[in-house]
Amino acid sequence: MASPALCLWALAAVPAQGSLSPASYRVSALCSAPAAGHGECMGLRLVARRPGARPGARSTSPSPGVERIEETEPPEGSLAPRELLDAYGLASAPAPASQQTLAVIDAYDDPTAEHDLRVFDERYGLPACTSANMCFTKVKMGSPAKNAGWAQEIATDVEVAHGTCSSCGILLVEARSNSFAALEEAAREAERRGAEEISNSWGGPEEGATLEEERSGPFDHPGTVITASAGDTGYLSWDAEEAGEVGAVDFPASSPHVVAVGGTRLNVGPGGTWSGESVWNGDGAGGGGCSAMFAAAPWQQAVAGFEGVGCGTARAVADVAADADPYTGVAVYDSTPVREGGVETVGWWTMGGTSVAAPFIAATFALAGGAGGVEYPAQTLYEGFAAHPGSLHDVTVGSNGSCPNGFDEETGLSECSLQEEAVACAARGICEAGPGYDGPSGVGTPEGLGAFQGPGGSQGSVGAEGLNGSGASENVADNPGAGAAGEEGTGAGSGEGRPGSVGGGATSKAGGSGGGTGGPGAGRLLAGPALTRAASAALAGNHATTRVRGLAFTFVTSGGVRVKVTLARRVLVHGKERWVGLPCTLRVAAVKGRNSARLKLARGLGTGFYRLTLTPARGAGRSLVFHVR
Repeated sequence: MASPALCLWALAAVPAQGSLSPASYRVSALCSAPAAGHGECMGLRLVARRPGARPGARSTSPSPGVERIEETEPPEGSLAPRELLDAYGLASAPAPASQQTLAVIDAYDDPTAEHDLRVFDERYGLPACTSANMCFTKVKMGSPAKNAGWAQEIATDVEVAHGTCSSCGILLVEARSNSFAALEEAAREAERRGAEEISNSWGGPEEGATLEEERSGPFDHPGTVITASAGDTGYLSWDAEEAGEVGAVDFPASSPHVVAVGGTRLNVGPGGTWSGESVWNGDGAGGGGCSAMFAAAPWQQAVAGFEGVGCGTARAVADVAADADPYTGVAVYDSTPVREGGVETVGWWTMGGTSVAAPFIAATFALAGGAGGVEYPAQTLYEGFAAHPGSLHDVTVGSNGSCPNGFDEETGLSECSLQEEAVACAARGICEAGPGYDGPSGVGTPEGLGAFQGPGGSQGSVGAEGLNGSGASENVADNPGAGAAGEEGTGAGSGEGRPGSVGGGATSKAGGSGGGTGGPGAGRLLAGPALTRAASAALAGNHATTRVRGLAFTFVTSGGVRVKVTLARRVLVHGKERWVGLPCTLRVAAVKGRNSARLKLARGLGTGFYRLTLTPARGAGRSLVFHVR
């Protein structure tokens, strides 16, 4: 839990330790104000007041009349991935028990996204995440144009996501434009490709959405973690650039189906420890407010303190929060030139905004193993807050209310008192932090993974051979494809055994990994998956990479249940084997008894080890490992 309020008031009066001085930098938005029905990226960059003044900066002239500054080192004071993980108690978290694919949704094209991620990973000693090792996948919806502002947003989202969950596969989906329709189309594509977590660092006035779009749209995907930035212009967008945006909460953060992420100013103490946090309000402010369109989910209405936010039964934003103040921002590498006046700047930046917070929270859920069978994972946060309050930092200081006085250029903080900022608020709790739930910070900020884990409890790690202590059963295919589901794995061990080549005839055999399926309650996996004889024969034949376009399999359930099907390949990264999710997925409405299904493949399967995983809405998942020779 947070330190006493007296200590935090002292924090709010001075810049956070390790933060960057407003005297040396100014804040600049990555994206311009959007037109009606369009989304704005929620990134803010710090720009040096004296271009080229930072250590390591190099000046060139790529064309007449243009000076290019290349920033070769991360700005001093910007947070590295390990520092952010340390501050939020996540540095020692094990890799998730099952391979997670984290998608980031952005508009337009960043042609250097993979290159920039490689530079970022090398700088901070992170595992390589490339298209070659199938960790990084980029999907263009149509032929999106290049856009420098959105390219920086993409670099921020991708690098924050991978810096937080370095074992995650990263799926970048680039929308054709920044219209709601295009961004929603991209979010649907991420879901179709099997992302367990989807981060949206964009938003716009919720009047640009429609109730019908929300009901049928891209954010109502039970069992998938979907995060959305609450915004960078304060309570009901009071600090928005365009008058038409003022007075509205941002969508999709206002959707009750997503995890809305607010913004804080993080104070990092000696040794990288968390030493305080306040609501971000200064040169920019965390978004929030009461929705004018959507009702609050039952778990939000039931949380202690909700009545004090003044929303009645309407949805309140946010659900949770994380660091977003640019002056306590994160280091990001982007090689897309940003031109202001006659100066172009490329290289390392300090980035802030709730566009940092949204992928960070999505990656935190990924570290915890994803949705954990919960339909709308925001519910997990509220239940974790009630049952284990020590698993969250309760942010009790600050406000995102309006301040006509501006901000202090020495501290980067609001020049207004809390009383002044709260004048226009529906109630103090919707824009002012306090003990328990409040609008700007939701239930708080992470302190470890406790509040992010679903009913399954703690997550095990992914070893070279598969799941370890995850509670999921794993079938090991010597010769999968007998046409019947494999035996139920109930052992307590963690090994897979030795997978053999794919052939024909013998039944799958069960390997121990966790505690099996538990009892035969309704809607749980009892056996499988097992490849059908035809699928096994196709994989065992020659030229499997060109012939196999689908993977048919069977499984047995104790009752009707929704089952998510994913496929991963084992690859070698820095001398260690790991599972990397492939961009294909399937959702099956299973019935009691034996079920059969077919997973479509975008490409054939090359030689190597693969893991087919079935994750039900309740109970433990099961996997089948097979070898294509």
